[in-house]
Amino acid sequence: MTVSARIGAHVSIAGGITNAPERAAAQGCETFQCFTRSPQGGPAPELTEEVLATFRANMDQYGMDTFHIHAPYYINLASTAPRIRMASVRVLREELERGSRLGAAFVMFHPGSHTGQTYEAGAERARDAITRILDGYKGSCGLLVEISAGAGNVLGDTFEEVGDMIAGAQEMPGFAGVCFDTCHAFASGYDFKDHEKARGTLEAFDKTIGLQWLKLTHVNDSQVALGGKRDRHEHIGKGHIGIEGLAALLGTEPFRRIDWLLETRDEGRDADVRALREIRKNIGK
Repeated sequence: MTVSARIGAHVSIAGGITNAPERAAAQGCETFQCFTRSPQGGPAPELTEEVLATFRANMDQYGMDTFHIHAPYYINLASTAPRIRMASVRVLREELERGSRLGAAFVMFHPGSHTGQTYEAGAERARDAITRILDGYKGSCGLLVEISAGAGNVLGDTFEEVGDMIAGAQEMPGFAGVCFDTCHAFASGYDFKDHEKARGTLEAFDKTIGLQWLKLTHVNDSQVALGGKRDRHEHIGKGHIGIEGLAALLGTEPFRRIDWLLETRDEGRDADVRALREIRKNIGK
């Protein structure tokens, strides 16, 4: 049984993004995810030719074929404030361009909240914003919408909402698809803790979004129970999903061919990497 999934984790860019490949390798990763700027705000560090050359050399040295970028947390494509919405559009376009220069496969983002308006109005604003982000884009890095956990008025906590949000973007250059976060999906009420339930979750995803748009997964256990509507990551096997639940989902054909990225706490991360390696090794046995 062919399994092409690479195991990675979110790593720090403290001291510069050029340090990220070494940090990933030190954790036993085969790929990684990182920010390219502060997730809380401020200007993005310049990607000089020297930075780009050093980063690529370090990618080669530590055996990393590619990596992924997480957009800053302050993105809100559904904001009723034009300043926030347009700043989010600008930053995401910048991240795509930066990702193309760095050689990243994907930029994934949390779409934001429809607070202060109806869901329908927020989703329309998000659809329009995604179109603006991709208008005229010619880079190699793809844009991914990340599934949300369902807290408050966040967009994208159901497959239907994600499908609604990306309607019209699928044919645009640069749109790549969806990042499936196991903790977020579980907290939103999607149960995949055994093989039958995992198949049911995939069928629901296929009907509303399409499995061809499943491009990446964040693999996190959950501190909250099924449908708990909170984004609380836990180390692999230490939460309400458990090793068997994650293995049931990751062992399915669509998940065997996409990268698995951990977003668990640094302390104890080595055990998480080992757990995912064990899941991958046992697929099909």
